[in-house]
Amino acid sequence: QVQLVESGGGLVQAGGSLRLSCAASGSNISPNAMGWHRQVPGKQRELVATMTSGGNTNYADSVKGRFAISRDNAKNTVSLQMNSLKPEDTGVYYCRLSDFLGGDYWGQGTQVTVSS
Repeated sequence: QVQLVESGGGLVQAGGSLRLSCAASGSNISPNAMGWHRQVPGKQRELVATMTSGGNTNYADSVKGRFAISRDNAKNTVSLQMNSLKPEDTGVYYCRLSDFLGGDYWGQGTQVTVSS
């Protein structure tokens, strides 16, 4: 079983920055893609950014140029640097790990609130 523990998040003014981090633990971890999704009330959870073990990245159009994802494969961690934050970035951010064995795991979520 894989556990994902997120840190970071909080309240920030528009234009500010935050950094989210996620650490995976458990036995036989074999992560492929690791990344972040976010959800606001009444809407579906959406992809923010993801990175494969080979370094390929995918970003939502709304965050391109403002957010940067990074990961440490040796430590099974993934981070999201969020700059130039906007009120519409507000939501609960979830870490996600998809492994080579078909497993799909989610963190508990961390709240990001951007005030205008």
